[in-house]
Amino acid sequence: MDFSMDLFRPSALSGGIDLNLFLSTFAFIFVAELPDKTAFTTLILATRKHPLAVFMGVAAAFAVQSLVAVVFGSALSFLPSGLVRLGSGVLFLVSALILWFRPVESETVEIHRGGNGANFLSSAWSSFAVIFIAEWGDLTQLSTAAFAAKYKSPVTLFIAATLALWAVTALAVLIGHRAKTILHPRVLQRVASIAFAVVALILLIGPLI
Repeated sequence: MDFSMDLFRPSALSGGIDLNLFLSTFAFIFVAELPDKTAFTTLILATRKHPLAVFMGVAAAFAVQSLVAVVFGSALSFLPSGLVRLGSGVLFLVSALILWFRPVESETVEIHRGGNGANFLSSAWSSFAVIFIAEWGDLTQLSTAAFAAKYKSPVTLFIAATLALWAVTALAVLIGHRAKTILHPRVLQRVASIAFAVVALILLIGPLI
């Protein structure tokens, strides 16, 4: 798997931070993640939950997944992609159904009043779980793993990939948070449910098309 990273050969492959590799990895992961389903999912989550809770949960999930990628390197490329897609597709489908039938009131109160500690932690945990599962076998994770296998600079790659994913997460949370101030909560719930269902269908039937 060659991502043309030879254009950005690091000047040193030690355990420290290599600036060239850091910048090239950051740029690649940032651009690759922007149109990804996990960024889209984060945006949808931010329309329904406390934005800081969503960011913290998603950021933690990305940090763990980046750590897995740099530790196991190219071994992640051997993940059973069919099972990963099936699991992610089922997760998104279940989420779509829950969103469609769940009452709006409880989450609306949490969003506008900030929610209590239990609600905040619940939102952070649910955001972590959704992104953690959805990110398995994703392009950005596999790319990070491939870079780790090739350049043997785990510290640089982990920091660069994680910060890039966090930057995309911050953008998605900001956009989602702004959207909920414009649209009615019921409309947002329907849009989120349909969006999750579409992602589920893409994951489940995409390989068959």
